[in-house]
Amino acid sequence: MSEDCFVIVGAGHAGGRAAQALRAAGFDGRVVLVGEEAHVPYERPPLSKELIVTDAGLEKVRLHEADWYGEQKIELITGNPATALDPDTHTVTLADGATLPFTKCMLTTGARVRELPLKGADQDGVFYLRTMDDSEAIRSRLGEGVKVVVIGGGFIGLEMAGSACKLGCNVSVLEVADRLMGRSVAPEIGEWFAAMHRDRGVNLRLGVGIDHIEGDGKVSGVRLSDGETVAADIVVIGVGIIPNVELADAAGLTIDNGIVVDGQGRTSHPDIFSAGDVANQPNAFTGRRLRLESYQNAQDQAQAVARNMMGGDETYEDSLWVWSDQHDVNLQMTGVPDGWDELVWRGDVDSGSFMVFYLKAGHIVAVNTINNGREMRPAQRLMQSGKTFTAAELSDPEVKLLKLAKS
Repeated sequence: MSEDCFVIVGAGHAGGRAAQALRAAGFDGRVVLVGEEAHVPYERPPLSKELIVTDAGLEKVRLHEADWYGEQKIELITGNPATALDPDTHTVTLADGATLPFTKCMLTTGARVRELPLKGADQDGVFYLRTMDDSEAIRSRLGEGVKVVVIGGGFIGLEMAGSACKLGCNVSVLEVADRLMGRSVAPEIGEWFAAMHRDRGVNLRLGVGIDHIEGDGKVSGVRLSDGETVAADIVVIGVGIIPNVELADAAGLTIDNGIVVDGQGRTSHPDIFSAGDVANQPNAFTGRRLRLESYQNAQDQAQAVARNMMGGDETYEDSLWVWSDQHDVNLQMTGVPDGWDELVWRGDVDSGSFMVFYLKAGHIVAVNTINNGREMRPAQRLMQSGKTFTAAELSDPEVKLLKLAKS
């Protein structure tokens, strides 16, 4: 057995996959995985979907059974978060006062919900959705006829709205912007999704301001800036997340919208690495740094960085792929749609199965598929090829994307 000790701070999806990758790559030293939550590592995407609409619990989303960690000689510490990181002494201090020495450390501290400073937000029935416990608490309040108000028209809010509708709830979505998913998709796609949600019974209110949450200790409604009240039995707030950089910042690591890492996941200290939602990483496709909040990045980056902790030199490049399931609609996205000069639509929009290419000077900078996920992989190949394409060839469903990718 090696005398090396690798400590992973953050026992979420990224941390769990990092520990798994170390053993899979043959690391035979000590591995310690430190988590704040009382649960074993689990996946977060189902929290707003399957776990809301079914009775499945932790067994549905955990990465491994609890016994697996012991079998792999991974020391899993739950419910006892790290409170200090000292790069000079190579130690991590836990909430209970224990100190862990490390040879190398990976920070997979993830992110926390962005809270709204609203009067009345501390009342019973007001929720944020980030953890297993959040999901279970919300699920216990839902049912036929329950009035649910969702604040936020991003992925989490819209997934929550779709799930609540499936349970027979009366759902309202309040969004301060004039369109849905404004940071992620083109306005035209946001308009399509707005119509889809309304068709499925959601009371969608765009461009509204929120004054406060009403109630007498238990929520009863949301007061809008114009004085109208939207009745509510529960309120779910989903307005983004904030990277958990405090531990790294106090340790003197470089911070800039997350923990700054190089292409191998190394921070400004050579023995400390980072991956997942908290890591600000270089991206060759965009030519700039990105902090990615996605399932795929949390998994793949953590695995690559784990191998680099062992001495590898693997440059991680994320595929920039994310997805969202809302009602019965699957939206998949790749690329970064923050600048384009043409949208190219492919397929029958009225059928509910189509795709959209975002072009800039003929180059594909992003792609959306709606209920058409089988086309995502060839679309990614086209985007990453760096070639230019015409609207005519991309929009024609008779022209196979795989053929374009090979041409």
